[in-house]
Amino acid sequence: MSEPLEDLEETVRKSDQDRWLASRFIADPQARADVIALYAFDHVLARVPVMTSEPLMGEIRLTWWSEALDEIYAGGAVRGHPVSLALAEAVHRRTLDRAPLDDLIAARMGDLDAQPFADQAETLDYADRTSGALMQAAAQALGAQAGFAPARMAGRAYGLSQMAHRRAIGGQTRLPDALTADRLRMLVDEALKAADLKALPLPAFPAAAYACLAQRSARGAHMTVLEKQLRLLWATAMGSI
Repeated sequence: MSEPLEDLEETVRKSDQDRWLASRFIADPQARADVIALYAFDHVLARVPVMTSEPLMGEIRLTWWSEALDEIYAGGAVRGHPVSLALAEAVHRRTLDRAPLDDLIAARMGDLDAQPFADQAETLDYADRTSGALMQAAAQALGAQAGFAPARMAGRAYGLSQMAHRRAIGGQTRLPDALTADRLRMLVDEALKAADLKALPLPAFPAAAYACLAQRSARGAHMTVLEKQLRLLWATAMGSI
């Protein structure tokens, strides 16, 4: 497994800088590898709607990953993809809840349609089932209880901030026009305030640490790697986002 895991590490470093930087604060190498497996799983799912021009082909690929989860949670043989193999080890080693992983797949199924979200509630649900679900899974991998709600709320803040940032720089999003930039920033602030991470075990904090970048991202700010590292270092040292 060493070569696939090294490949996943590099994939996440290139594709998901904020989470990769936060993962540097995970002291235990095995725990860090398990979290990287989760981030790589999220990455391959997120690529499906982008890389497929036909919704049917996207559905087939996402169904393939849903079936991979069936194999993983059945405890038998797992299809030989580097991400599915690494994810299987993480799931069994950390006894990970399946629900957040199913949420990730379901949300990307919705991306195949590419229609704008109907309203604020649908936007929040999407943020919860993508960034929120991923942060929950990573927090559990690092010792939090399954379904730790504050992690989902912190993930919501980060997910909304990324959508706001993409729209601010002219990127493609599914945000409804009625959800203004000011309203999005307010929703990010509200989610961060609601994300009470006091009960989060200290070793699990890196799973949520990158939410400290949400407010700046939601305001369209460009942050250098150094600024992100310093903000993450401060958040991790203080145990607060």
